[in-house]
Amino acid sequence: MLESELVDRIRTGRPLCVKAGFDPTAPDLHLGHVVLLEKMRQFQQLGHQVVFLIGDFTGRIGDPSGKNATRPPMTIEEIKANAVTYRKQVSKVLDPDKTVVRFNSEWFAGENSAMMIQLASQYTVARMLERDDFKKRFANQQSIAIHEFLYPLVQGYDSVALEADVELGGTDQKFNLLIGRELQRQYGQPQQIVITVPILEGLDGVQKMSKSLGNYIGIDEPPSEIFGKVMSLSDELMWRYFELLSARPMMEIQRFRQQATEGANPRDFKVLLAKEMVERFHSTNDAERAHAQFVARFQQGIDPDDIEQKDIFIQQSGIALANLLKDAGLVASTSDAHRMVEQGAVRIDGERISDSRQEVVAGTSHVIRVGKRRIARISVLTHSTQ
Repeated sequence: MLESELVDRIRTGRPLCVKAGFDPTAPDLHLGHVVLLEKMRQFQQLGHQVVFLIGDFTGRIGDPSGKNATRPPMTIEEIKANAVTYRKQVSKVLDPDKTVVRFNSEWFAGENSAMMIQLASQYTVARMLERDDFKKRFANQQSIAIHEFLYPLVQGYDSVALEADVELGGTDQKFNLLIGRELQRQYGQPQQIVITVPILEGLDGVQKMSKSLGNYIGIDEPPSEIFGKVMSLSDELMWRYFELLSARPMMEIQRFRQQATEGANPRDFKVLLAKEMVERFHSTNDAERAHAQFVARFQQGIDPDDIEQKDIFIQQSGIALANLLKDAGLVASTSDAHRMVEQGAVRIDGERISDSRQEVVAGTSHVIRVGKRRIARISVLTHSTQ
């Protein structure tokens, strides 16, 4: 039925308003987002109006989709900082000259209590508890905060505010997307067409790609990092990434897969995928360089000659290792640093480190490796030496 509705709207010749919302809960967009952004790009190429909606208001609530516990709230400052990077990075996929960027705080600014009460009156608790994750949490006597019920209503109202014709989202967003249709009906608007795209599994091959789980490939990461992470995929998961992310024709991907079953080395196809991902978000030269570095480091057992130099300036006499790793961009957070040290994945000048609280003294320089792919020569300097 929705497919016929979409065809009817296209036949009018009017450009459709196609929206997708992204809550800035982490500073980087990753390949999981790209699956959805690629579908937006296709609509854009067909002449439709694409709206990249940054959920700076919904981000303060926290999307409960797929969660078995209430998400901790984010600060306004964190959300604003992440939103800046989203706006910059989305141009790596969408045409910036043809993309409309909106923030849903535009229509929720001031947190109008009367508006929220009116919005909350449009849906019942019984209908909310039909949602699978809410139903499971209720049955297991796990807490559900009242504000979590507001999230799908607020997201749904975004479609009303934008008068969306089409809303795109992951399969885990189906409940929220359908509420958007229902609210549009209640506000006297034509109901949007809902299109869902598959969820991309993270590097672990199990859970949804997520920055918080550390199983992601960020589109703004260095070429060597993107290349190395793609090469770390299991042979089976690689084909999922090919199907959802590669621009290659599906027949070609199927031919690759057949060749792998007939004895070809899956690694050779993984190299093609890794180079394609680096080319998309950086350049062909970066892809070739990342490939050469990967071969030198992992197949020949040597470190590349051009280890990145990083200067970290501090005001005190030393800096805790966890903080240094974060400031140098070798980890996403200090908690990530602690975890990597506990796993024995951090080495300083070749020596494995077991204490993330260890202090690195100002005036020293070290080659620091985190895991197999992240490495840098870091000089710790005081501001007086700038």
